[in-house]
Order: sequence, then structure tokens, then C-alpha cells
Amino acid sequence: MLEKFKTEWDKWVKLTPSNSLYDRTLIWLFAGLLIIGFIMVTSASLPVSTRLNDDPFYFAVRDGLYIIASIIFCYIFVQIPVEKWEKYNLALFFVSICFLIAVLIFGRSVNGAVRWLPLGILNFQPAELAKLAVICYFASFYVRKYDEIRKEKASFWRPAVILFIFGFLLILQPDLGSTFVLFVLTFSMLFIVGAKIMQFMFLGVVGAVLFAVLILTSEYRLKRVTSFMDPFADAYGDGFQLSNSQMAFGQGEFWGQGLGNSVQKLEYLPEAHTDFVMAVVGEEFGFFGIMGIVLLLVLLTVRALKISKESLILEERFKGYMAFGIAIWIFLQGFVNLGVASGLLPTKGLTFPLVSYGGSSLVIMSIAIAVLLRIDYENRAERIGHAKIKNI
Repeated sequence: MLEKFKTEWDKWVKLTPSNSLYDRTLIWLFAGLLIIGFIMVTSASLPVSTRLNDDPFYFAVRDGLYIIASIIFCYIFVQIPVEKWEKYNLALFFVSICFLIAVLIFGRSVNGAVRWLPLGILNFQPAELAKLAVICYFASFYVRKYDEIRKEKASFWRPAVILFIFGFLLILQPDLGSTFVLFVLTFSMLFIVGAKIMQFMFLGVVGAVLFAVLILTSEYRLKRVTSFMDPFADAYGDGFQLSNSQMAFGQGEFWGQGLGNSVQKLEYLPEAHTDFVMAVVGEEFGFFGIMGIVLLLVLLTVRALKISKESLILEERFKGYMAFGIAIWIFLQGFVNLGVASGLLPTKGLTFPLVSYGGSSLVIMSIAIAVLLRIDYENRAERIGHAKIKNI
């Protein structure tokens, strides 16, 4: 019995064999980021948990529950055939729109932003669902309008209208970070479809102008940009969060101060367990700790792009576009979060995928991973002659 278990375990931990119906490598990357996230959220949240709730493990316990919920959702959604996502993409689209409107009416305000909808034990962030909904909708739309988008110069107007609707609702929260992510997603998915260069140029110029206007007409956004350029010029004012984040990275050097030994998390660095958890990683595990997490994220992105490529080779365009959109989403959000924490980009309220504290982000991102697993599963089943399989 023990020998049989050892044999099965040896098979499982190896990289995914070509005749397997499961992408085990993707599962290990997903699990690895969740485990690292739980460890770092626990470490980063101890001081603020103690102050706010008189319980050092308050946020750690909640993060653990979110991770368990994420795994359950991943298991449930991996059972759903990809054709269902394509069939019901409009339903998902309208549900996400309704949530974005509802949060403006019934939402909970945190630090001046109304981005969270109270749902009992969970404050749901509709912006996370909107990202998945936009990817799913555009994947279906580009399949249906494939020839039109590739041949007609003005065919991008409908994606632009959809982007405007979501962007307008997000700006009202306000949430410029998620708006930026949706813009890049739309831009990237147009690229893989093969839209004309003039469409990219037009969207790029219009997008740049709109973002510039939004920044210049908002005092707090303008302060974020100016503090980003020199956070230590006002280290106790607008540059407080970013200057402390950069000090955390500096104190970590190459090898870090060791798990639990961060100084900046001791109420010096706001949002240390959420948007700026990577600064705590940098302080406690140094440059090599950061690079380890970045490597996992890059491998996860490459795996998703590989699934997209295989889908397109099999002429499964919806699957290919969906996987590509998820890949860009994962990488872009990680890139922006790390860029903000290290001072390479102006401050944006985006979590690091599967690592930062946040129930909505963890659950929705886990559902996206489930979609990738399902797409890969159906591709593998088709290649080995089991195209009729619908359940894992």
C-alpha cells in the first residue's frame, strides 16, 4: 500500500506528462502562490490585527478561510465545460454591470473609495468580477466578429463602447487601477485577434489622453503622481506609504531580514498585508525572495499562454482568447502591484495575484485558474481522442 502511494506521489510531483489530462504544473504553481500568500499575509498583518481586533491572527484566519473558499470554487468551476462560458458570456457581462452599479448605491466606503459591496461575511469587490467578465465577453465577441475586426478599420467601436461602460462605472468608485487593467486587456486581446494597426494607434492615443485628463483633473490622483516622482520630498505626507515601502525593499537587501523580522510592517507601512505585501516580502526575504515569487508568476503566465497557443492550434478560438486574456490579466496585475510597491509606477489599488490579502481577488482569480485548467483539460482530451469528455 505504501509503495503504491509512493509511486502515485512520484508521478504527481513530476512535470505534467504529455499523456496526462491534468496540467499538474499549473496546479503546483497555483498552490505555491497561495501558500506563499498565506505565510506573508500572516506575517505582514500581525501588528495591524493586534491593534484593530486585539487578535494577532485575525487577518491570517480570514485569509486562510478565503484560500479554502478559493480552492472550493476552483474545484467547482473546473467541472464546467468551456462552452458554457461562451454560451452565458452575456449573462456574466450583465451580472458584473449590475454589481458595479450596486456598489455605487449600497457599497462600503474605505479610504474615500466605494469599491466593496457588503455580503455578510465577505466584502465583495465587483471590479474583480468585471475583469473576468470582460475577458469572457471579448473572447466570445472576437470569435463572432473575427473577420470583421481583421478587415474593417472602424470595427473596434463596439469593444471601445464596452470598455467605456465598465471604465465609467469604475471611475465613479473611483478605481483607476482596474480601469487601466481593463484597457490593457482590451488592447491585448485585439492584438491576438489580428486587428489593424490603426485601431491600436487610435485606442492608444485616446486611452493616453483620457488617463491624462483623469489624473490632471483629480487632486488626489495628481498628488499620487507627484509623490511617486519623489516620495521622500514629503515622506510624512503624500509620500508616506511609498517611502516606507521603498525603505522596506532597501532594508531587505539581497537575502532579507528573515521571516517575521520586518520593521516597516509595524504600523509604518499602510496596507502592508494587502496592496503592499510585496514590500514586506522584500524586507523579510530580500531580492531573491521577490525574484522567486516573480518567477512563479511568470511561469504561471507562460503556462496560460501555452494553453492559449494550443487552443488556437486546435482552432478553438474562444478558448485561445479566454486563456490569453487571463494570462495578460495575471501578469499585468502582478507587474503593476510590484511596480507600485517598488516605486516604479504611481500608486494603484491592485493586489498581487494569489498572494495579497483579499477575498474577492483570491476567489475570482482562482476561478480564472479553474478556467485555464478546464481549457487545458479539454484540449488534452481532444488530442488523445476523448473529445466527448465533459467532466473531470
